[in-house]
Amino acid sequence: MYQALRCDAEKIARGAIAAVSPEAAVRRVLTGKTFSGRLYLVSVGKAGWKMARAAVSCLEQPIERGIVVTKYGHVEHPIPGIPCYEAGHPVPDENTFRATQAVLDMTAQASPEDTVLFLLSGGGSALFEKPLVEGTELQAITNQLLASGADIVEMNTIRKRLSAVKGGRFAQWCAPAHVEVIVLSDILGDPPDMIASGPAAPDSSTCTDALDIVKKYDLTLSERALSLLHQETPKELPNVSTQIIGSVRQLCKAAGKLAEELGYEPILLTDHLDCEAREAGRFLSDILRTHADSGRKLAFLAGGETVVHLTGKGLGGRNQELALAAAVGIQGLSNVCVISVGSDGTDGPTDAAGGYVDGDTVRALAEQGLRVADVLAQNDAYHALKAVNGLILTGPTGTNVNDVAVALVDFSPNAR
Repeated sequence: MYQALRCDAEKIARGAIAAVSPEAAVRRVLTGKTFSGRLYLVSVGKAGWKMARAAVSCLEQPIERGIVVTKYGHVEHPIPGIPCYEAGHPVPDENTFRATQAVLDMTAQASPEDTVLFLLSGGGSALFEKPLVEGTELQAITNQLLASGADIVEMNTIRKRLSAVKGGRFAQWCAPAHVEVIVLSDILGDPPDMIASGPAAPDSSTCTDALDIVKKYDLTLSERALSLLHQETPKELPNVSTQIIGSVRQLCKAAGKLAEELGYEPILLTDHLDCEAREAGRFLSDILRTHADSGRKLAFLAGGETVVHLTGKGLGGRNQELALAAAVGIQGLSNVCVISVGSDGTDGPTDAAGGYVDGDTVRALAEQGLRVADVLAQNDAYHALKAVNGLILTGPTGTNVNDVAVALVDFSPNAR
């Protein structure tokens, strides 16, 4: 039973990620399109390489110059005439700063008649950065935010004000050239100014918002960083046009379609999941326990991005924590399972996309001398799931539209 359930769960999760390929979305909006003046291509984010490759393949207009900035391991092969940089994520590094400066040097040549085609995807907050504080301090602040449990909007509200390119400042740099922005969203609700910290979007957040976040999470900032939080970001950018071409909603829709093809009744719980990862896992296990004896084949879907509040020094990610937290509530049930994956193929600072658990996971962990509560206290879901073959490994997918969790119920313990 468990093997059949896992097979279905992986088909749904992996298939949903494949269905939201950024390449098809880019071709859909750019095929046959032309732009004014010379065309400069900037592609930034975890999907940066795939988006750029698609643009190059479908644009008939010549590209004057172009640059790709993406995460390590995400450049599959060279794109002729387009330099590709790989840099740090989720914490920016020297390669981030070097690549961003190359983009600024290139776009400085754009005239008022020219167009900057800006392909943007999740991960851009770390991958596209010219800090207004020392790089080491920016890295330290980023690590504080990652450990605090701050959500992505709160994190980006701070990061915008410490950057020369975030919060609309890249579009200001490009002005008066026109900036055409094509966005693959990794933020719930698709707010353009928060995706990758909005390098080419008017900023909806305020200085007061930023200072409240510092107080809420007791962040340690230098006097220079605090002074930057008092400087307002651009609120109008007349040289920008923006299109959102992909999001978690499409990821959930694809998962539901695949579940239906496998005979499950898909039920979308939310595409705005934004709580603690372990709370989401417990909630999904509660749902499964309620419906385990319903006599129906059900697929409960939850898309979004949870957070992890670090209390230990283990290795893991939000999807792995979600899955492991669900394991406790479904232990002993032979007809249910939970899988949770990040659409980019990397969950936290690991090589796993996420995790899988079923009614046998807690027993299997106990045989390895592991208790779920202890593992979660150390934030060490990666090693625990690895010990029981619960890691989901996809490798870099080239897209980034948040996460999807799938909770399956088969007919009964003896259904297959």
